[in-house]
Amino acid sequence: MKDIMDLHTHTIASGHAYNTLYEMAKSASEKGLSLLGISDHGPKMPGATHDFYFINFKVIPRKLFGINVLMGAELNILDHTGRVDLRRGLLEKLDYSIASLHEPCFKSGTVTENTNAYLGAIKNPLIHIIGHPDDGRFPVDYDTLVAAAARHGTLLEVNSSSLHPLNPRKNARENYRTMLELCKRYKTSIIIDSDAHIEADIGNHRQALELIKEVDFPEELIVNSSLERLLPYIPKLKAYL
Repeated sequence: MKDIMDLHTHTIASGHAYNTLYEMAKSASEKGLSLLGISDHGPKMPGATHDFYFINFKVIPRKLFGINVLMGAELNILDHTGRVDLRRGLLEKLDYSIASLHEPCFKSGTVTENTNAYLGAIKNPLIHIIGHPDDGRFPVDYDTLVAAAARHGTLLEVNSSSLHPLNPRKNARENYRTMLELCKRYKTSIIIDSDAHIEADIGNHRQALELIKEVDFPEELIVNSSLERLLPYIPKLKAYL
């Protein structure tokens, strides 16, 4: 499959990543990507930047080293209603946003409570991607999650980093198998991302692509091959093409 984008990446602004924005863009260009998304962690993540970081994205060129760049955020889902750690006014300034569950910011509850946390984020029109919905530490009802993502036009992420043997997320491979079978049933689109915290990992989707092949997932439900395929899910992309 043609794979031209990576929208889940982190710079030094996240506090536990190791390259600058320009270093990440240069690496993405050298690897032949057409679109790079920078999604630094929201402010509730320990060590992350202040709200003010997300206010001034207007100064950043949306073409660097010959590739398109989107400036977003990986938001922290904070509670079982799906509340996130940037206010609406800031979300409106972003090119796109990812919402994820992270242990430092979210206390896992019942399957229903955890599922409701995702549903609250999915219903927010300023959230475009659900990040790594694969972690067995936050058990969820995948049937409800996948159906809701299809209904609201929200992308579900297959996070290649989650499939790394050293990643602490539990049962990611098994959970993705369940999720992807349901995505086939509900015609729910996915995006494959690296979750790169260093430039060397940008575009490293190898383990995710291997899993996609194993489950015979249909390419028409994967947005990575085409900016036009991504556009309905991230409307602000149109302004930069």
